[in-house]
Amino acid sequence: MKKLIYLMAGLGLLAACHTDDKKLPILGNRQTVTKTVDGKPEVDTVYATIPPFSFTNQYGKTITDKDLDGKIYVADFFFTSCPSICPVMQRNMLTVYNEFKNDPNVKILSHTIDPKHDTIPVLKQYADKLGISGDTWWLLYGKKEEIYQIAEKNYLVSAKDDNQQGYVHDGYFLLIDKQKRIRGSYDGTDMKQVTQLVADMHTLEKE
Repeated sequence: MKKLIYLMAGLGLLAACHTDDKKLPILGNRQTVTKTVDGKPEVDTVYATIPPFSFTNQYGKTITDKDLDGKIYVADFFFTSCPSICPVMQRNMLTVYNEFKNDPNVKILSHTIDPKHDTIPVLKQYADKLGISGDTWWLLYGKKEEIYQIAEKNYLVSAKDDNQQGYVHDGYFLLIDKQKRIRGSYDGTDMKQVTQLVADMHTLEKE
């Protein structure tokens, strides 16, 4: 959670001076490596990427990282029985969906953090209730430990089953580029930030 707060703070500073001719920042962990080019050492930056994964969508189809090759996508974490932020998040995500539902180069991945309850039929029913169809927005089911690990280790957001508070997760929408790097993090409950996400997705598509 602290990692994401620091990233969001940095993103805010960059967004303040953002112009159309500037690229979006690359967020997440990074390391420097030294390469030899034409006999001379050069320092390069290697950014963390979303690792290989395999989940199942609301249609019962297996979705892997390979299905995102050459595409940009937005990821978030939710559960269908969430009484607080999830309804707001999913309503706002509909704005993203409606903007890009006819764009084959854009996907939305919503991971349930409650796979015990959110079975494939439950996710399909939830998708139908939202009014989404087709192959743009996937509601994903998987093993709890794999969902929580990719959330916290790779997307840098909290997702857990707390014995006292129940299911707990952050409400961020993560923007991922074609190289599977995090390029933006947005409060999914804040329509102003979601509008910025849509604008940044158009910017990212032009890279």
